[in-house]
Amino acid sequence: MNTGIVPDTEHRGLVARLPQGLRDLALLARFDRPIGWWLLFWPCGFAVWLAGAGPQWGLVAWLLLGAIAMRGAGCVYNDIIDADLDAQVARTAARPVASGRVSQRLAWGWLAALCLIGLVVLVQLRWQAQVVALASLVLVAAYPFMKRITWWPQAWLGLVFSWGALVGWVELRADNWDVLAALYAGCVAWVIGYDTIYALQDREDDALVGIRSSALALGPRVRAGIAAFYAAAVGLWALAFWLYRADPLALAALLPVAGHLAWQVASLDPVDPANPLVRFRANRWAGALMAAACFVVGNAGA
Repeated sequence: MNTGIVPDTEHRGLVARLPQGLRDLALLARFDRPIGWWLLFWPCGFAVWLAGAGPQWGLVAWLLLGAIAMRGAGCVYNDIIDADLDAQVARTAARPVASGRVSQRLAWGWLAALCLIGLVVLVQLRWQAQVVALASLVLVAAYPFMKRITWWPQAWLGLVFSWGALVGWVELRADNWDVLAALYAGCVAWVIGYDTIYALQDREDDALVGIRSSALALGPRVRAGIAAFYAAAVGLWALAFWLYRADPLALAALLPVAGHLAWQVASLDPVDPANPLVRFRANRWAGALMAAACFVVGNAGA
């Protein structure tokens, strides 16, 4: 039996050194693939730093811990629900629950442990932000079923993975809702773009099994579709910056992230299985560039 280092792991050596039982739990929570929690965390950072309250390193650290724990919890939940589908897709068949190495009972227990860490983070926030954070659970619970009922599960994921922007903003401010709306919408478009790139890896298996995705829905227009979502993200982020600070220099802060997203589209090869994974992972740097832009715009002159 395959003992479970999945094909797209980022820390093969570290995970491989763990005893098999701990390795399976680490794989189940995707601790070997930190790109996921970076992508969940970055919208939190965008909002915190655009809010103009300074670095807020303590808050940022709590939100990062929350992103790691809740991304892990979300992956465990997703694998429990999707075990039957994962077993039929080459890239996911070796996942711990799908392969039978981790029982459903142990997986639910691991999920509860990760949620307890999330609860510790939650109680560090003021009650308004707690309410916003808890509201995301409905979206998270529904996400694994989206690929069965819509060709655009990436849009639902966009709502989920962008939610941290709402939490971070409400933790620090109770105004400028137009800025927050534009920032959040831009994050949703960004997530749809990069998760469509990720879905390119599984198009053939997904089509055979009956899993729906934006990569399949866009077909031969997938590169143009990704470009459109990335353009929408940059446009909406520019609107957020302009509403916050009507200054052309604020818009200039977006040039690095815009250039990075343009590179992803220009260099994307939808046919080469390795190429989309590299472009998808590059979004950790796109997030870092956007976070820097938010800090500059939010705290200029402070």
